[in-house]
Amino acid sequence: MAKKADVAEEITAKNCVFDGSGEFRIADAPTSLGVDRDRRIEMEGQTEKNLLKMGELQDRLYADGREGLVILFQAMDAAGKDSTIKHVMGAFNPQGVSVHSFKQPTSTELAHDYLWRAECVMPPRGSIAVFNRSYYEDVLVARVHHLEEGYKMPARCTEDGPDAFYRRRYRQIRDFEERCYEEGYRLVKVFLNVGLDEQKERFLERIDNPAKNWKFSSGDLAERKLWPAYMDAYERTINETASKHAPWYVIPADQKWVARLLVSQAVLKTLKDIDPHYPEMPADQRENLAACREQLISE
Repeated sequence: MAKKADVAEEITAKNCVFDGSGEFRIADAPTSLGVDRDRRIEMEGQTEKNLLKMGELQDRLYADGREGLVILFQAMDAAGKDSTIKHVMGAFNPQGVSVHSFKQPTSTELAHDYLWRAECVMPPRGSIAVFNRSYYEDVLVARVHHLEEGYKMPARCTEDGPDAFYRRRYRQIRDFEERCYEEGYRLVKVFLNVGLDEQKERFLERIDNPAKNWKFSSGDLAERKLWPAYMDAYERTINETASKHAPWYVIPADQKWVARLLVSQAVLKTLKDIDPHYPEMPADQRENLAACREQLISE
C-alpha cells in the first residue's frame, strides 16, 4: 500500500491497489501522502493530462461498444466523493456516462435482493456508469447498524447470525463482479480513505460556511461515533471482495488534489487495459465512402 511520498514517481495509483493478494490492514493505509502544497499546481496539471487521455479513450470505448466500465466510490462522509466525481469524471462525454447515487433503499428496492438495484443501472457495453456509493452499502452500513435483523426474509437467511450472513454476501459480490468481467465489464472500485481528523475539519467547514450548510446533517455526528466499527467493516469488505479482475484502490483522501490524481490514474489505467479501437470498416463500406466523397466534391 501507499506510503508518504517525496517525489512524483511515488505518487501513483499502483501503490494504492489491493487485488486480494496477502492481507489488507486499514491501519496501514495512509489517509495522506504528505505531499507539499507547493506541488499542487504540478499535480493538478498531471491530472488534467490524464483527463484528456481518458476522454479520448472513452470516445473509442463508445465507438467500439464491446466493453462497459463501472467506476464505484465508497467512503466515509466528507471524504470527497462528490467533488472527485465532478472533477475527474467531468473528462467524459455525458452522452456515454451515467451517474447513480445509492441512497437508503426504497421499499421497492428492499423487496428485491440487494444487488437488484445495481443490476438495474449497469451501463450498456461501450458506456460508463459511475456509482456514488454502491451495493457495498449492504455490507458496510448494513453490517455496522445490524440492518439484517430487520430484513423481511425467511429465517433460513438470517438464523445463522451476522457473520454467516455477511460471508454469504461477500461471496455473492465476488460472484457478481466475476460475472461482470466475464460478460465484458471492467470495475474500478475506489475507497476514498479520509482521516478522522480531516473529516472533523471538513464537517466544521460545512457548519461555518453558509454555502456548505446544506451538506451537513446532525446525523453525520452519530455516524462519526461509529468510526471504529466502520473501519472494521471496510477492512473486512476489502479483504473479502478484492480480486484480480476487481481490485480495490484505497486512495489517501486527506489532500483532495492528490486523491483526484490517483483516481484519474486508476481510471486511465483501466481504459488503457481495455484498449478500445475504432471499428474498422469492411472494404465494401470503404468503397461506398469513397463514392460518397466523390459525389460531394463534384457538387
